[in-house]
Amino acid sequence: METNQSSSDFTGKVAIVSGGGSGIGAATAKLLAAGGASVVLSDINLSAAEKIAAEITASGGKAAPFKADASKPEDSQATVEFAKKTYGALHLAYNNAGIVGPEKYVGDLTPEGWQSVINLNLNGVFYAMHYQIPAILASGGGAIVNTSSIAGFIGIANLSAYVASKHGVAGLTKSASIEYGKQGIRINSVHPGYIMTPLIAQWTDTDLGALEAMHPIGRLGQPEEIAEVVYFLLSNKASFMSGSQVVVDGGFLSV
Repeated sequence: METNQSSSDFTGKVAIVSGGGSGIGAATAKLLAAGGASVVLSDINLSAAEKIAAEITASGGKAAPFKADASKPEDSQATVEFAKKTYGALHLAYNNAGIVGPEKYVGDLTPEGWQSVINLNLNGVFYAMHYQIPAILASGGGAIVNTSSIAGFIGIANLSAYVASKHGVAGLTKSASIEYGKQGIRINSVHPGYIMTPLIAQWTDTDLGALEAMHPIGRLGQPEEIAEVVYFLLSNKASFMSGSQVVVDGGFLSV
């Protein structure tokens, strides 16, 4: 996908992208690097992160892979320390790692299934910001974007843990944006609709057709389309945006 972003939007800036080995995370990492940022791609799948990092460096960008489980606070801390050690600072973060989790009614969902989703999707965003914010403050300020979802606005049967986690990300983002706005950190959430990621791509043509029909725009989104919005939110072009919930869903929520 072509981009109109300036090659100097993020020159001298250091960014962390979690879930950077595939899908929206990979697309965002590539775009940030093309904009001049030095990018740390954290992912529980190190080989996937290494592949994307290699593609970025082959294109003339700066990127370093790092193995991390976003549901573990010590891994979030280690990721920030790696960014500082590798590139000298931290200015930007896109907290994107997440899972859908078990598809079960509340009465059938096990406590373990519930915790697995909350620990990654919600606790993981808290852990990330907990360690990122002091580093960003030390660098003179910057911006953070957290991935929520259209599920951060609505309920979805069989996905209570996922929906709860994404509502939680939206609330956490708003509170943090109030706390740190005057200190020079803007914090926003992005709320994608159904995006053609590796997970969605595994579905049958019939399932995909049904999903497409739910979007007034008539198709699913592409990872690059979310990446463009994240890029904007992290850039100075969004300098008066903080605590915003930016929906990118092909009109899904408008129906």
